[in-house]
Amino acid sequence: MAKIKVGIIGTGNISGAHMGGYKALGDRVEVVACCDIDEAKVKRYAEKHGIPHTYTDYNEMMAKEDLDCVSVCTWNAAHKGATIAALRGGANVICEKPMAMNAAEAEEMLAAAKETGKLLQIGFVRRFGKDADTIRQFTDAGVMGDVYYAKATYLRRNGCPGGWFGDKAFSGGGPLIDLGVHVIDLTRYLAGNPKPISAYGVTYKNLGCNRAAGGEQAWEQPEGKRGYAYTVEDFASAMVRFDNGLTLQVEASFNLNIPHDTGTVQLFGTKSGVKIEGDVEFYTDMAGKFVNIQPQGKNNFAWEAFNDEIRGFVDAAEGKAPCRATGEDGVALMKILDAIYESAQTGKSVDIK
Repeated sequence: MAKIKVGIIGTGNISGAHMGGYKALGDRVEVVACCDIDEAKVKRYAEKHGIPHTYTDYNEMMAKEDLDCVSVCTWNAAHKGATIAALRGGANVICEKPMAMNAAEAEEMLAAAKETGKLLQIGFVRRFGKDADTIRQFTDAGVMGDVYYAKATYLRRNGCPGGWFGDKAFSGGGPLIDLGVHVIDLTRYLAGNPKPISAYGVTYKNLGCNRAAGGEQAWEQPEGKRGYAYTVEDFASAMVRFDNGLTLQVEASFNLNIPHDTGTVQLFGTKSGVKIEGDVEFYTDMAGKFVNIQPQGKNNFAWEAFNDEIRGFVDAAEGKAPCRATGEDGVALMKILDAIYESAQTGKSVDIK
């Protein structure tokens, strides 16, 4: 059987997770090309991973290579162009989150996937965690009842990743689009992918980046680094309503005066509630007593989820399994983010169509 030929566009940190996933598939796939606008960087990457062909232009890569699958791992501003080029070049695509800079770009990408008949998967890796698998298993069994409210947080005390992440021209936004997207999508996935109908949000830029190291190594200072400015929010909070009656409260920060970094997802149903904070724990009542239930086995999110994500992508590309994170899911998330940012600017709730 012929190997699946893979290309990678963008050789930054997250591409390493994709590369690891492809390597975990063994002889089933072969990464034959990689692309980055930094020629020295892409050549180092190719040498490290044994990739035969390098490019600095993804259009050239797609013209010269016969690729079955492509990972788009660039900064957010390049997601649309790279994804559409790869789709039109005949490849199935997994594009890292967030799908795009805004919903309009995301819809262009989805239209290109439909036009070409190729798969477009979005890098919502939290959908592939053991925690998500466990909760979906319990939810599908009716343990939760009707899920009507959820809370999701991804908060850092001092955690701007630096570089382009702090520059809105490259990232599209700050912690909401970088971190919040993970927990918003995870919540929506666990609740059965309901349609968002409105959002009210606030954003703040009061603290700036890298206020103190706190005895630990400070994050890279974006200001002045390679021309990147710090132009994104420090903190975002929002309420999102869905068509099935679910309401989600979400918070995300790069910088916030809290004791330590934290990330939790909580869902509240008519029969039980559940919380993800490392492991999974359910809260319900039995025989007239309140009880907490911790399922046995692996129930947390671990790095191996990236391997499962890439395997799921390749399986879906070959028609062996349904796609778990579709282009439609990506568009829905971008509409939520757009509405929150618009609401923060206008001070009013925004309807999502």
